Amino acid sequence: MRIVLQRVAHAQVQVDGETVGKIDKGILIYVGVTHEDTEEQAHHLAEKCLNLRIFENAEGKRNQLSVLDISGEVLVVSQFTLYGDCRKGRRPSFDQAAPPEQAEIVYHRFVELLKPSSLTIQTGRFQAMMEVESINDGPVTFVLEK
Repeated sequence: MRIVLQRVAHAQVQVDGETVGKIDKGILIYVGVTHEDTEEQAHHLAEKCLNLRIFENAEGKRNQLSVLDISGEVLVVSQFTLYGDCRKGRRPSFDQAAPPEQAEIVYHRFVELLKPSSLTIQTGRFQAMMEVESINDGPVTFVLEK
């Protein structure tokens, strides 16, 4: 499982002109799923995303608080292209990406694992052509894998 996590001031995702997910201050999480991914990996990465200390505290000290600590919001977007292999030729290979049926199960499980946090959790729409708009805060971006 591969995640790109961004600290954002605002983010939203639209499908066919309709806003399907929208957050204010918090984290935007892009999720890619590969063939071997398990619920254990989804659980580990959900916990990591919620507890990663990437926000500053009231005194302005960086990397002191998590999205949980600030009661931030979370937008989760599926993105199979995180497993695009561009090493050969000019067209990416997606052999490492899980088939949609498998990826959807892992993706939705990851989202479900975030929900007990009581934070606002918004999502894109799995396998849809999405327009994602975000205002990065920093910018602060991390790649997480398990």
